[in-house]
Amino acid sequence: MPDTRPLRDELQATLDARRDLGPDYEPALIDSFVDRIDATITARVRAELDHHGAAPRRKPPASQLIPLALGSMGLGIPLTAIGAAQAGGVGLLIVWLAIVVINVAAAVAIIRRP
Repeated sequence: MPDTRPLRDELQATLDARRDLGPDYEPALIDSFVDRIDATITARVRAELDHHGAAPRRKPPASQLIPLALGSMGLGIPLTAIGAAQAGGVGLLIVWLAIVVINVAAAVAIIRRP
């Protein structure tokens, strides 16, 4: 666990300064203390990232879904023609239900990927 003693000392110094200067300087003292806490947190986070390394960046799921959507459209056009010519409306319905099921399953798998 990191040493919190310097922050405790900073807080005590801020409280002492408030007591000496009065409530008129309270907002400035609070802002100064918050800035020091922020700097401490930033330094700790940077140290952890340097120690463990940054997490690998993943492609956002949307960018992985674009090829799936384009492929579905590309295959959907000829399959629609074949399904409609061979089985009419039922063939058309079967083709597009299959395309929808495949796309939904692939999208779920892409989004769930760690």
